[in-house]
Amino acid sequence: MFTLFFKEIKEFFSSVTGYLVVIIFLLINSMFLWIFKGAFNIFDLEMANIDSLFIISPWVFLFLVPAITMNMFAGEYKSGTMELLLTRPLTEFQIVFAKYLASVVLVLVALAPTLLYLFSLYFLADPVGNVDFGAIFGSYIGLFFLAAIYSALGIFASSLTKNTIISFLLGLLFCYVFFLGFENLSYLISSGKASNFIISLGINDHYRSMSRGVIDSRDVVYFLSVISIFIFVTKLRLESRKW
Repeated sequence: MFTLFFKEIKEFFSSVTGYLVVIIFLLINSMFLWIFKGAFNIFDLEMANIDSLFIISPWVFLFLVPAITMNMFAGEYKSGTMELLLTRPLTEFQIVFAKYLASVVLVLVALAPTLLYLFSLYFLADPVGNVDFGAIFGSYIGLFFLAAIYSALGIFASSLTKNTIISFLLGLLFCYVFFLGFENLSYLISSGKASNFIISLGINDHYRSMSRGVIDSRDVVYFLSVISIFIFVTKLRLESRKW
């Protein structure tokens, strides 16, 4: 399983596209946080926090994560190596989990350089070091879980087609539906309880809570449940190819 995991990591960075995806993510966040004037600019906010990062990143991840996952299975189908992969001494679950784990690690690689923003903030604060690290790291945990769900959705999308462009678009659609689709649907429901229930099915309701630095077990259970469901249905998708 770990051989497949490292293979996915190596393949991603063996092309210019892999580096380009990471650079674009960092560039967009850096431009909004440090250069563009407005509500997201750290200097304009005059506050020692990087909340803007946790507002912008979910939208950037909508495109970044499907770009990372689009080739995970679609590329195997297109090149004809999927059948060869299924003959290896690996279960369908191990194949899916290895590719899922690789996509999550790749997202973390893209996210890791943003810690430089935190160190910069440390020295910009007045007085120096006046930063709420607990809340910020709690927000990072929320962002990690959001990226982990996006990865599970992207992996599932990639398992549905051999066309990488369609895989990317499906991944983008699935991520958007889970991020804001349920919330938008709730506006059509007049009942308060039903509306709140529909909102709770979406990522954004749970991400907002965690992005404030509050780690609630209900939010963690939600994220882990959705991830598990889509890893499972992706496994079922692979098994169906044998029939």
